[in-house]
Amino acid sequence: MSVPSGDAAGERDRTKEAAEPGAGDDGGELPTEIPPGPRGLPLVGNAHSLVRDPEAFFEEMSGYGDVVSYSLPRLQFCTVLHPDLIGRVLLTDFEQFGKYGFEDLGGEFASEGLLLTEGEQWRRQREAVQGAFTMEQIGSYAGAMTRYADELVADWDDGQAVVLNEAFSELTLQVLAHSLFDIELGAEAALVTEFAETLNARGSLDGVSTFLPMWLPTPENRRYKRVLSEFREFVERLIEERRGRADEYDDVLSTLLTAEDEAGRTMSDVELRDQMATFLFAGHETTSLALTYAVLQVAQHGDVRDRLDAEYADVLGGDRPTVADVRALDYTERVVKETLRLYPPAFITFREAREDVELGGYRIPAGTKLTLPQFFVHTDDRWYDDPEAFDPDRWTDGFEESLPDFAYFPFGGGPRHCIGMRFAMLELQTVLPTVLQRVEFDLLSDPDPELDMAITLHTEEPVRARVRTR
Repeated sequence: MSVPSGDAAGERDRTKEAAEPGAGDDGGELPTEIPPGPRGLPLVGNAHSLVRDPEAFFEEMSGYGDVVSYSLPRLQFCTVLHPDLIGRVLLTDFEQFGKYGFEDLGGEFASEGLLLTEGEQWRRQREAVQGAFTMEQIGSYAGAMTRYADELVADWDDGQAVVLNEAFSELTLQVLAHSLFDIELGAEAALVTEFAETLNARGSLDGVSTFLPMWLPTPENRRYKRVLSEFREFVERLIEERRGRADEYDDVLSTLLTAEDEAGRTMSDVELRDQMATFLFAGHETTSLALTYAVLQVAQHGDVRDRLDAEYADVLGGDRPTVADVRALDYTERVVKETLRLYPPAFITFREAREDVELGGYRIPAGTKLTLPQFFVHTDDRWYDDPEAFDPDRWTDGFEESLPDFAYFPFGGGPRHCIGMRFAMLELQTVLPTVLQRVEFDLLSDPDPELDMAITLHTEEPVRARVRTR
């Protein structure tokens, strides 16, 4: 990461000093100065620079310091680039910062789900949902994860060209359908995929649609509303079919249907729908992207492939990995961690200041939207040597102990970290060995694809590879 010269570099040095623990946080009066940042245009703020090249825009902002102001249409933003300050937002002072997401930009998705609820409603939901994501419950899905992966590979012919992101999306969607609803998806899979594509298109930084209110009758808005309605109806139908028979199943939906809070209340119909819709989208989309990026890197690094092959021969001997095996797949875990560092599918975490607060020696006014960009912090050369390189060997115990908290946070952090983190890690660490023991991949696409920053971090073009069976 380069540091600009001149005034911007001076701002960065000053803010780095303010970012030291305890700076400006002595319980006295709040600072009067708001964070510096790049000048925007009337009405649209910095939207043009952000849309034109998001990575370059964040690089420019880093020149102003670790707490930087910018603006988008109708909204004031602040990005936070220092792990200590990110920790304050997500963990230490998390109650001062509320959730903020797609709906605040004019979109609509699952406002009554765990992702966006607040206060007592969020706490009640979190307690209910935790019962569906215990390690014991998650472990019970490992067999399905490897079985679906085996079935996917069995359908590939030697020499066949496959689109990795589409193939892994199909795989992870089947795993989620089994785990959430105990069903096999048929034609409905196309609807879930279409919804994921439509949601990403509506939230992409490649265009201006993200910043337009939903009531405007644009083609993007009309399509999004239609597909969202169909997606919700599908989820509601699955929930209704299960009512009264939850004790016959052992999946997430059954757990949530019967979960009660301290007052004996169960989730409302809308809450239940929004929980399951969120899990169905986020749970398959993010993991399929991580698998795509992992294979993309393994296919380019013969030394990584050789190390994985040796580990699989030693630990698995050609068998599917079990939950017990995962603990011994140390190098696989390193590959997964390095993949999530360079390509965090959830690439920015959003929050909103609930009140005027101090951060990094500056005043953050109430209502300011905060962005905590994993994709940028994960490649900051203050924390990582050769940060753009794919190097699983960096993940030693000593390195992780020296790494500042929140210099690596692919699943967020604090009380509102991703509740599906352990599920996703288990899926990545079982599916990847299952697939790589059976096939090798020769890339047919650009090994360094252009990325689209939308709701998730995905490639602008399909990732294609030729399969070679082993």
